[in-house]
Amino acid sequence: MGSRSPEKSRPSAFWPLAAVVVPAVGYLARIEILGKEKLPVQGAFVLAPNHYSEFDPLIVAVAVWRLGRAPRFMAKESLFRAPVLGWLMRKTGMVPVARATSAAAAKQTIEQSRTLVKNERGVIVYPEGTLTRDPDLWPMRGKPGAVRLALAGGIPLIPVAQWGTQHVMGRYQKGLSLWPPRKRVQVLIGDPVDISDLTGRAGEQSALNEATNRLMNAITALLEELRDEKAPATRWNPSDHGQKETGRLDS
Repeated sequence: MGSRSPEKSRPSAFWPLAAVVVPAVGYLARIEILGKEKLPVQGAFVLAPNHYSEFDPLIVAVAVWRLGRAPRFMAKESLFRAPVLGWLMRKTGMVPVARATSAAAAKQTIEQSRTLVKNERGVIVYPEGTLTRDPDLWPMRGKPGAVRLALAGGIPLIPVAQWGTQHVMGRYQKGLSLWPPRKRVQVLIGDPVDISDLTGRAGEQSALNEATNRLMNAITALLEELRDEKAPATRWNPSDHGQKETGRLDS
């Protein structure tokens, strides 16, 4: 892993959060991290996980924190205007995503990428945008937010799959499964997705589609490894099944 990242050792707003969150998550889940060396110790990165439980972000956040990096997420811009929560999100460097026109969104993405590179920060972006609608919890079709950020700043795009979280909190489940404690959850980090041939084309829909497809293929392959089974040949698309996509974090 090389030298230690200063993000965890330097005092920050993450310290009091970690003091509460890490032990709580540790009671519920025994997180096994595979491919630890593939998360950069320093510098910007875009980490793209699969998403099938509302508890997923806490699993991924604790895994990233344990690896020495600060777990910053891309979140809806409206949350930044909320009292207390908005202050905390700004203080920890979370990345806002706006419901905006294509031109405004593109400008925002470029600014966000520059900020990540300048401050050597990573960000966690769920490319599915919401909980997967796939009946068997495989990754569904992806949205271009994660790859747009990576392409705009030449930032490493790192796929990650996690499995076992459904035993802590299933999809759409109300409440947590508290017993037995320390359920096994595996987090597998993959090699960065190669999108170098698409550099400079962050504004082209065809390039975004291609990069997103490569990313979703990489995430699915990692999940296949964790589950020791093959994913469906065709990725689930909610619109093909008359399903609405609510609670999206990506666009």
